[in-house]
Amino acid sequence: MSGAEAPGRMDGHGPLWVVPHEVPAIVPLSSRSTEPRWVGVYRWAAVGGDLLAAMLGVSIALLTRFGYHVGPSYLVVSSLLPPAWVGVVALSKGYDPRYFGAGPDEFRSLMRSGVGLTAAVAMTSYVTKTEIARGFVVLAIPVMVISALLLRYALRKDLHRHRVRGRCMHRVLVVGRSGPAATLCEHLEKRPTDGYRVVATCRPRGDGHGHLQPDELDEPDILAAADRHAVDVVAVSTDPELVGQSLRRLSWALEQRGIELIVSPGIIEVAGPRISVRPVAGLSLLHLERPSVSGGPHLMKAIFDRTVALGFIAVLSPLLIGLALAVKVSSPGPVLFRQQRIGRGGVEFTMLKFRSMYSDAEQRLGDLYALSDGNGVIFKMRDDPRMTPLGRWIRRFSLDELPQLFNVLRGDMSLVGPRPPLAEEVALYAADDSRRMLVKPGMTGLWQVSGRSDLSWDESVRLDLRYVDNWSMTLDLLILWKTVRAVAYGAGAY
Repeated sequence: MSGAEAPGRMDGHGPLWVVPHEVPAIVPLSSRSTEPRWVGVYRWAAVGGDLLAAMLGVSIALLTRFGYHVGPSYLVVSSLLPPAWVGVVALSKGYDPRYFGAGPDEFRSLMRSGVGLTAAVAMTSYVTKTEIARGFVVLAIPVMVISALLLRYALRKDLHRHRVRGRCMHRVLVVGRSGPAATLCEHLEKRPTDGYRVVATCRPRGDGHGHLQPDELDEPDILAAADRHAVDVVAVSTDPELVGQSLRRLSWALEQRGIELIVSPGIIEVAGPRISVRPVAGLSLLHLERPSVSGGPHLMKAIFDRTVALGFIAVLSPLLIGLALAVKVSSPGPVLFRQQRIGRGGVEFTMLKFRSMYSDAEQRLGDLYALSDGNGVIFKMRDDPRMTPLGRWIRRFSLDELPQLFNVLRGDMSLVGPRPPLAEEVALYAADDSRRMLVKPGMTGLWQVSGRSDLSWDESVRLDLRYVDNWSMTLDLLILWKTVRAVAYGAGAY
């Protein structure tokens, strides 16, 4: 049973109403394993991949720096680097099951490990007065980190495939009142790749039945339900009754059973870097940092954007010239399509694209509004008759957007950001939607890697607001990486 209104069952004699989502799996407490078998398999596979990456980095560095004439000291150093790499990754929590297959922390730990290992090698060399060629270290560790990232990414994708099929999941018992518990269940089950499967929900017996007063959530009944359903995780939704000492005692009891406790603060669409827990007056208070929309980080983003844009223009100049000639020859009209868009702070700018439609496209737009495949605000047609044959092809692979590199170079746009809106779209914004204009619009963004034109208006706005609230350089790099795949598949591009 999957709904919160399904017939419940009392567990023990307490006030907790338990709604099973599947057949209970009763496991004796004494035989409960501290972690699922798949966690151990994943950990050993990650260790093996890191060792392989380390040996690959060392081998490439040795062959490049010394060829086949390697001194004994470098053979010793090369034999010590792989286990040292695994040790540093372990210290950086790279093998922590909490991060397996979910979130960027797994990849951050590998990058921190690369920096840490470089520092450790430099300090060891200085203390022992051992001469280690800088060329060897500069080549070995970056290759090691990149190889480890690629192997971990492949391992992570394999885990996601298993989770989509319902395997390698954490069994979750959700505790809380009907509304918050249902919301938490919905969010946990929305993305199976995160690895959480709700097997039961627990709420006060009187909650939601009108004729009964809601009872307090009781620790013994929660523990009885956790044992009955053999859960790996107890997830507590926001509840005024289960706080303070009650929650503390519950965490102690779950710790003895090898069950993880997670607590939802009820905050949505806010990523980890903005959330921190700080002790104040004996309490653990959740602090929500203000989103970074200016200052040093955005200066670094601006420098990164313009440097990368200039590099892309230089490298892709033959393709840009070829596309410009193809557009000119294929149909009459200008090579570039110029359109006024709204940028950061509501400032208008001229966005550039390769022309993908016939020159009278704007005049024919009014006759086609009724046939729109868009989301109610943005006009889109899968088979737009105004599009040229070449235009369909360049849109399929987003090649029409390459001139926006010049917008990035001028500072009107960023490589990554919210979708650049039209003035008529901005006029329809609700009060919250205007937060999209706190940062520069981007050539790509969360909307680009999450479905593009297939998204509804609400989904598009939600993704843009999530980006604004949680921006970081790491997120930008991740979106750029995912954009390559999105463009290759062409999903939602029309």
